[in-house]
Amino acid sequence: MNHPYWVAFSTIVYKEIRRFTRIWVQTLLPPGITMVLYFIIFGNLIGSRIGTMDGYDYMQFIVPGLIMMSVITNSYGNVSSSFFSNKFQKSIEELMVAPVPNWVIMLGFVTGGAARGLACGLIVTILSLWFTDLQVHNILITLSVIVLTAIVFATAGLINAIFATKFDDVTIVPTFILTPLTYLGGVFYSVSLLPEVWQWVSKLNPIFYMVNTFRYGIIGHSDIPVLGAYAMLLMFTALLMSWALYLLHTGRGLRS
Repeated sequence: MNHPYWVAFSTIVYKEIRRFTRIWVQTLLPPGITMVLYFIIFGNLIGSRIGTMDGYDYMQFIVPGLIMMSVITNSYGNVSSSFFSNKFQKSIEELMVAPVPNWVIMLGFVTGGAARGLACGLIVTILSLWFTDLQVHNILITLSVIVLTAIVFATAGLINAIFATKFDDVTIVPTFILTPLTYLGGVFYSVSLLPEVWQWVSKLNPIFYMVNTFRYGIIGHSDIPVLGAYAMLLMFTALLMSWALYLLHTGRGLRS
């Protein structure tokens, strides 16, 4: 396919994938090491004392959440750092003046970020097989929810990069918003253990829906209805992509 839009899209995606694979020691290896530490500390050491969670072995219960955590952080981090680097180096201006629609630019960066997130998720999944017998309850739900999650947070990373004015701004959201939401998203516990008011608060957390839907795809257990979680995921995707397109169209933070 030689359509100009496809050429532009594939070029951006290739550049983004080449960027993180060239320095795989910094981009793909650390998430795997970090998650192995989670498996050892939370799964083996603490999990042996907890026993089961909602009738499942604790290691089996937390593995889907840890895989999702890796996908979220790496999808987000790849786009936020890459796009802001393009802003800082002024190379993004070449894209903005080129005859390339904003939606192509957005999809190119988002696809590249999602690719890194999914690659890290695959690495963590393979490593988890050393610690537990991982079964897939529903392959369609498992794959669809992890791809949607990667897209959502890659888009969120793009928005962060558009608003960022210095490198410190790229790390503020992951440190003070993304990390707390991840830890409070039901990765290490079942929301049924919380008081009713905190169960309601948990449902305001978008990561809660992603973790539980992915957990259902892996082990067949979720604290919330799967269809409702899919509706929330699609809503987050549509809202964030619309916002990102609007920002690119108006040139917010891109035109001086």
